[in-house]
Amino acid sequence: MKPPTNPASGILLVDKPKGLTSHDVVSRTRKIAGTRKIGHAGTLDPMATGLLVLGMNSSTRLLTFLVGLGKEYFATIRLGQSSDTDDAEGTLGEPADTSGVHGAAVAAGIAALTGEISQVPSSFSAIKVDGKRAYSLARAGEDVELRARTVTIAAFEVLETREVDGFVDLDVRVECSSGTYIRALARDLGLSLGVGGHLTALRRSKVGPFDVAQASTLADLVVNDRLLTPASVATTLFPAHRLDEQSVIDLVHGKRLEIPELAGTDGPIAGLGPDGRLVGLLAANGATVKPLVNFPTDEVLA
Repeated sequence: MKPPTNPASGILLVDKPKGLTSHDVVSRTRKIAGTRKIGHAGTLDPMATGLLVLGMNSSTRLLTFLVGLGKEYFATIRLGQSSDTDDAEGTLGEPADTSGVHGAAVAAGIAALTGEISQVPSSFSAIKVDGKRAYSLARAGEDVELRARTVTIAAFEVLETREVDGFVDLDVRVECSSGTYIRALARDLGLSLGVGGHLTALRRSKVGPFDVAQASTLADLVVNDRLLTPASVATTLFPAHRLDEQSVIDLVHGKRLEIPELAGTDGPIAGLGPDGRLVGLLAANGATVKPLVNFPTDEVLA
């Protein structure tokens, strides 16, 4: 197999523009970076903008551990009209009378959608049904019934309210668990108020500890200048432990280690080599430590 032209490894933060799919961003970044091995940790709809977390070369192994991080979004919800996709890109229904929509009712509706809630994803989501994407089935005219899932809305606040052409537009900020559909929040808020609702704008501002303010646009992306090293990302997310050279060799060969000081440490542990590089993510069972995933010890770091 031919090696990538650019063997550097790391995590890239990209500010996705409106109108591109997440796959489009990955494809363009591959060309800019000069490597095929790039993936992302969490899709954004074409209408949405904001933070995409990309993994390059061996750092794609970190993406599994990034997908489940909490998110922050800024969005605009339009009350008074439904959409079959729950956003402005779908087929819009008839406008409803919003004269009865007032601050107290909106606040009550938002309160009911805050905390741990049961949410049915949009029929036009990327969730697979019998091996096919829900949006493909919905676009083909099939009825798509998705199961409700439990998600956590840590914050759902209204920043501004406007009346626009008979509709009520809410600018909101949402902090939520992974797997939450902001479109579904707009839909469900509109349903609870009896007027319908859909999303007209969406921007992802945070993924876990990573902020869109740290991200590059595709136009100004200089890959090797903006790569976050695997070690810096892993130690931001997880507790870290420095290993000696023999322990590194043992881990690379899949052996288990006895490290008493790691007993009782929950979740992945960032195992660092003597030079500070990420050797692997580790799991501790008592004092016994085993590798969850290893990383090349001779990789190129930008």
